[in-house]
Amino acid sequence: MRFDNSRESSNVEDRRGGGGGMPIGGKGIGIGTIVLALVAMYFGVDPSVVLNQAVQSPAPSASVRPSGPPANDAETKFVRHVLAETEDTWQQIFRQNGKEYVDPTLVLFSGATRTACGTGQAAMGPFYCPADQKVYIDLGFYQELKNRFQAPGDFAQAYVIAHEVGHHVQNLLGISEKVQAARERAGEREANALSVRLELQADCLAGVWAKNADAARGILEAGDVDEALRAAAAIGDDNLQKQAQGYAVPDSFTHGSADQRTRWFKRGMASGQLGACNTFQAKAL
Repeated sequence: MRFDNSRESSNVEDRRGGGGGMPIGGKGIGIGTIVLALVAMYFGVDPSVVLNQAVQSPAPSASVRPSGPPANDAETKFVRHVLAETEDTWQQIFRQNGKEYVDPTLVLFSGATRTACGTGQAAMGPFYCPADQKVYIDLGFYQELKNRFQAPGDFAQAYVIAHEVGHHVQNLLGISEKVQAARERAGEREANALSVRLELQADCLAGVWAKNADAARGILEAGDVDEALRAAAAIGDDNLQKQAQGYAVPDSFTHGSADQRTRWFKRGMASGQLGACNTFQAKAL
């Protein structure tokens, strides 16, 4: 990626090294923890591990909190650049559609942290909390993206942020609330199918961002799109389930298969338009 014409966002909250973390023992399981346990399935993590940790883990002592990297380390600067690109791009797209874009905050944390959706943990991977309009990420995930998922590259990392910001866009447009209400009325199979459409739309929105940001500021280099596609495929539900249990169960998918995720990212990238991302009216995903 190129950031020659890119600023750095000021909407990054760095909680690494203490102060922003949260003791996760002794308070039982809240609804937010349950929600985030479901997010853990995204990355092939057994949700029971998250729930058990929420109940059993002792509160960490402040004296043993790891010290965070300097505020201007290369990874932090990269995140600030990417977030700024999403801000500039979505502000423009929203203006073109007669709407106002509200910038989200991106929180960097290590291990575990407090969120308005419950306790966020590194094992869950990056996630978005609509209740506080914040994206949360432990940057150690990028090493896992490279090593476990075999999806290295700076644009693979940018795709992860863009996908979570896509959820923020859905939240601002009222899509997330409607889908959640529909999921609560539905059976498990239908609820999973709605979740898949929501996630694939976020992938498509990540593609819309990439198309518009590159057109405005020339951020893409050769091979960048392939990096994003490898990342999208690697965290497809079918690949994650096969990795975790040796086989895939399509009815249990909540984020979409590798083919679906790459297809919708490419659709957003090809069009650059919000209208291309209506997964809820698509007959075939």
